[in-house]
Amino acid sequence: MAVALRGLSTVVPPTVLVQHEVRDVFAAQPGLSRLAERIIRTSFDVSAIETRHTVLSELSLEAHPETPVFFDAASGELLLPGTKARNELYAEHATRLYVEAGRAALAATPGIEASDVTHVITVSCTGFYAPGPDFMLARELGLPAGVERYHLGFMGCYASIPALRLASQLCEASDDAVVLVVSVELCTLHLRTSNDPDTIVASSLFADGAGAAIVTSRPVPAGERAFSLDAFATRTTPVGEGDMAWKIGDHGFEMVLSNAVPALIDEHITGAIEPLFAHDPALAEALAADASGDAVAHWAIHPGGRSILDKVEGRLRLDEAQLVPARDTLRDFGNMSSATVLFVLRRILDERGEGAADASTARRAGAGERVAAMAFGPGLTVESALLTVIG
Repeated sequence: MAVALRGLSTVVPPTVLVQHEVRDVFAAQPGLSRLAERIIRTSFDVSAIETRHTVLSELSLEAHPETPVFFDAASGELLLPGTKARNELYAEHATRLYVEAGRAALAATPGIEASDVTHVITVSCTGFYAPGPDFMLARELGLPAGVERYHLGFMGCYASIPALRLASQLCEASDDAVVLVVSVELCTLHLRTSNDPDTIVASSLFADGAGAAIVTSRPVPAGERAFSLDAFATRTTPVGEGDMAWKIGDHGFEMVLSNAVPALIDEHITGAIEPLFAHDPALAEALAADASGDAVAHWAIHPGGRSILDKVEGRLRLDEAQLVPARDTLRDFGNMSSATVLFVLRRILDERGEGAADASTARRAGAGERVAAMAFGPGLTVESALLTVIG
């Protein structure tokens, strides 16, 4: 029984942050040390990000609210709201994005209606409220009263892959299962000015976005573009527990993202995908021969940052075109935590021409081609999935 990932849809809020403009705002904040100013300029300039999106319209340089909460445009000063104020905005804006993304996924899945959904899985690490997003989705989309609901919270950037794994297991357990998976992350709610290097790096990377999809074993109609979900694996590295963390502070959630993370991924990435490729002897042989890029055509790597993508590309000996979907996602949207890998998968599925015009262009994903998805988060945890293109 093949389980398919269908209706993959992505949504971003309307306010666009231009990276060099945000850099200048952060660099001009009072109380910064000269070292912090240099770190800000370097972090923003080498991020490989051009634009990001935020639910905070007041962060737009054109907005001038009478009572600013996050940014006083008149003085150019970033404000410091408490965690309660940030989380209240999360509940307001996240609900809208959950519903918008969920509705888009249903609309993009032929033959599936809201009344068919048997399970809902929501994902987020950037806010809390109850009744939660799983409840709001079921109510606003008119899902059946008995729909089963699950929320995967505070897991970090890798959480969408465990959500897809859980959805796949539900479908394997029941032929009738139709699972709506929605990830929403509002990372910009937790940005702040600081002299701390980890906080500065986080401020240069994180953004807001939502991804959603339908997971089901129902037959995929001819011509529909989708993925089969073939295998999953998880691996925790033996070191790095303190290098990537996400904690609740008095002024929002506090991100720890040390500069050791790319090196840790470089050291452990091969071992992390061994259990995934063990499902297929040919893939296991290719990994052992440093030929993973030849055996798997497409790679949906979570773009936690430019240096992370550089390390994965080099260690796994992927070609430049195989990282284009991840790099393009980073460039256009930044790091949207758990939602980001869904954006990368969406780009892989989108038509991009029958062949790569040059080494920096991703070619169209063809039916039957394999896709390896990977995301990284606190632990240091590596979650991975093996997929095959349908249609």
